[in-house]
Amino acid sequence: MQQTVHVPLGDRAYDVRIGPGLLSDAGTLIAPLLHRPRVAILTDDTVATHHLVPLQDALRAAGIDSTALTLPAGEATKSWPHLTRTVEWMLSEKIERRDILIALGGGVIGDLGGFAAAILRRGIRFVQIPTSLLAQVDSSVGGKTGINTPHGKNLVGAFHQPALVLADTDVLATLTPRDFLAGYGEVVKYGLLGDADFFAWLEINGPALARGDTAARVEAVARSVQMKADIVVRDETEQGDRALLNLGHTFGHALESATGYSDRLLHGEGVAIGCALAFELSARLGLCAQEDPSRVRAHLADMDMKARLSDIPGDLPDADALLDLMGQDKKVIDGQLRFILARGIGESFVTSDVPRDAVRELLADHLA
Repeated sequence: MQQTVHVPLGDRAYDVRIGPGLLSDAGTLIAPLLHRPRVAILTDDTVATHHLVPLQDALRAAGIDSTALTLPAGEATKSWPHLTRTVEWMLSEKIERRDILIALGGGVIGDLGGFAAAILRRGIRFVQIPTSLLAQVDSSVGGKTGINTPHGKNLVGAFHQPALVLADTDVLATLTPRDFLAGYGEVVKYGLLGDADFFAWLEINGPALARGDTAARVEAVARSVQMKADIVVRDETEQGDRALLNLGHTFGHALESATGYSDRLLHGEGVAIGCALAFELSARLGLCAQEDPSRVRAHLADMDMKARLSDIPGDLPDADALLDLMGQDKKVIDGQLRFILARGIGESFVTSDVPRDAVRELLADHLA
């Protein structure tokens, strides 16, 4: 049932292995990459409880020694203090330039670990073992690494491709339903941005996928990763096409910032709400049919997901304040905010030609 997606980036090419049982095969799969039988593992305390010992056992079975650093779970860990701690720890463990760091965790550990690997000794290799659905379909693939600052998300980082990604779909069983569905927000995004057939497949198979159907999970992860890989190969450092992957993120990142990167709103929830808003904005601008945003919201509702600003607990800032937060986004070029809008489901495009008043009116209507 396992699938492999190859990311053909020349001498930085790598495989993304997807399927059940990959964690127990990790030692065998990582061994060919090693110059000496020793790795460093970065994880967080939630993931470590479930998966650190099985990973270390799998490595040991292949004759590989390991040392591990466990950080606190949560978005706040993607910060300067924890980056410093991680780099200093690797130096104290005498991790050499030809060694490998394994990032065992969700997007936070993957982004932080990848950035630490990018800057340690001017760059060491790392392996992603993503343990959340969000990380499996999105952040573990494509080489974007980084940390957050008080100015916004992911504003400090580097493009640094992994040497291998092992997406074990069995580990998704340890996620809470909310965390799983937050990751599903990114899966839906792929159908909406470039594959109407995939979105239609999700409308049928999404509920089974959420209930734990292994074949459906492998298929959804593989199709998402293949789409991301195709876009990354065309535009590795986000000069053009890769910006499509930010569908829903311009709204989503502003909402995350407005809620203090807290449990009030998870990243994938912000993306799902952001996708619904992007489609509604597209419909208001006459770019897509009125039915499209309704279909997006209907599917999110079928999956019991957040789909509207009113689904976020607590008070939100007003429309102008949210617009200001959007202005801090990395996608701003020459002061112009870039939006990913749609001509239909599966037909997204990047534009800077969006009237500020239209965005303000949309937000104000939803905040009312």
